[in-house]
Amino acid sequence: MPIPTEIKLHQESRILDVTFDDGQTFSMSCEYLRVHSPSADVKGHGPGQEVLQVNKEDVNISQIEPVGQYAVRLHFDDGHHTGLYSWDYLHELGSNYASYWERYLERLQAAGYQRRENAAGGRQ
Repeated sequence: MPIPTEIKLHQESRILDVTFDDGQTFSMSCEYLRVHSPSADVKGHGPGQEVLQVNKEDVNISQIEPVGQYAVRLHFDDGHHTGLYSWDYLHELGSNYASYWERYLERLQAAGYQRRENAAGGRQ
């Protein structure tokens, strides 16, 4: 399991950089992290129960709370703070950014929601 060696939030650009001990660094937007929250509010309680997150283009992280030696709790400025981002899950989100972001955009389109053009998107 890769372990983060550095987690750095760039609040102005709303980007979270996570560097792992395997040498990989991922830059993920707060929006991307928020819409892929591991919480039951987002993931649901089983397959097919996911809740599509909309209007999250401007969300930011207000606090990063360590949870033991295995995860962080991200507090978002829209009030969301449930769900633990384990090291494995953060690495998964970074490693699979392109496919996860594309799938999210497809789900938005299918639901008839259009993101603002000037929004930062999934990652810088």
